[in-house]
Amino acid sequence: MEQLTIHVLQHVDYEGLGCIENWIHEHNHLLSYTKLYESFSIPDIDTIDGLIVMGGPMSVYEEDLFPWLKEEKQFIKAAIEKGKIVLGICLGSQLIAEVLGARVYPNKLKEIGWFPVKKTETGEQHSILKGIEPNEFTVFHWHGDTYDLPPASEHLFFTDICQHQAFIFDNKVLGIQFHFEVTEESLNEVVQNGKQELEEGPTIQTGTVILQKSPLIGENNQRLYKLLDNLFKNNYQHP
Repeated sequence: MEQLTIHVLQHVDYEGLGCIENWIHEHNHLLSYTKLYESFSIPDIDTIDGLIVMGGPMSVYEEDLFPWLKEEKQFIKAAIEKGKIVLGICLGSQLIAEVLGARVYPNKLKEIGWFPVKKTETGEQHSILKGIEPNEFTVFHWHGDTYDLPPASEHLFFTDICQHQAFIFDNKVLGIQFHFEVTEESLNEVVQNGKQELEEGPTIQTGTVILQKSPLIGENNQRLYKLLDNLFKNNYQHP
């Protein structure tokens, strides 16, 4: 794969790229950031090849509290319309869903901790998930919102708690609610910064339980590396 320029929209300092940064450096891609918690400064859309939109504790409908959300959505929309490869994780997937015309709203239950996800029938056959096995595995979640599937998108993953866990649009715009990308360091950071939400229940695990399941990190990082290969290698065409 030739060298790509990948831009990241990061919403809070404790939800960074995680293991995605390893994949980017391993492939010698160029990396740039907009750190929205510091300032809103975005590149010319024609200077990037891919866009990664990270998670955060805010919701897509909180533009009154986070005015930059409106401009961020416009930038994401422009990236999609320009045919860029776009990956959204958690809040990032919700932003993509709204930009593509779907409704984003609070899920009936929060999903925080390590829970199994399952491929849909479409996901079992889709090339974007080639090499990602098995069809059901346990991964890290931290979200309270969900979304309807965007028009013309394909449904890839679901859980019993939240039906719409991942989708792909036009084979190059991918939204994922859960967190393949966490490392031991980033898992500790998100637990520390979000501990006020960790009220134990059937769909929320304690910080202790979450950290005890860190041995699952490695296999999920490997799944994400394969997913990134599928998304970027198979779909990228230089303009």
